Amino acid sequence: MLSSAMDSVFEPLRGKVQIIRNEDDVRQGLEALLRLDPRLAPIVAEAGPIPLRLREPGFAGLAHIIVSQMVSRASADEIWRRMLPADGSLTAEGYALLHAEAWREFGLSRAKAETLSRIAEAVASGRLDLSGLCLKPPSEALGELTALKGVGPWTAEVYLMFCGGNADVFPAGDVALQNAVGAAFGLAARPQAKALAELSEVWSPWRSVAARLFWAYYATKMRRDMVPIG
Repeated sequence: MLSSAMDSVFEPLRGKVQIIRNEDDVRQGLEALLRLDPRLAPIVAEAGPIPLRLREPGFAGLAHIIVSQMVSRASADEIWRRMLPADGSLTAEGYALLHAEAWREFGLSRAKAETLSRIAEAVASGRLDLSGLCLKPPSEALGELTALKGVGPWTAEVYLMFCGGNADVFPAGDVALQNAVGAAFGLAARPQAKALAELSEVWSPWRSVAARLFWAYYATKMRRDMVPIG
């Protein structure tokens, strides 16, 4: 069951673009992917359950993605625990008011702290509407997000997938996805971002479900959970 905050974001999209809101949408996506690319059948069988892992759009969702980058799940969870206010609600306005050295207490790197501060200021000032981005075409939304210093394509794509519910985004620069696709298809070397982006086109308009599938496959085969949001 989605929260009212997520419903308010997704409602304008109904009937216009394909979105992911619940496990039924993931199942629908998998069924469509098997019709689009029958090579995926053994991968679906080996991958096991495909996690939904959907978060509410907004500052906290994007901040969680950034905090989780390049650190272990345990480290990310501990940093996130320190960042959360007593009421458990991390807002852009609240983050923007933190004292200048708060990032050290959280255990953040300076680069992540500076990125989060820029995002918080942009959201708090009204220059950036993270929920409104979810209503825009992916190319436009990605452009707005990556215009912020410190927010790269991977971060923006993962936000649109897991916070925006976009069904047709594939983070081709993700190394775990590259390794998973290479292993699944028996490639001599893992495909690089450009080649993987081209390969993923056959899975449109369900590329976000394809990404979830390959992350689940990677976790099963490599015994490592590399889904970028939990």
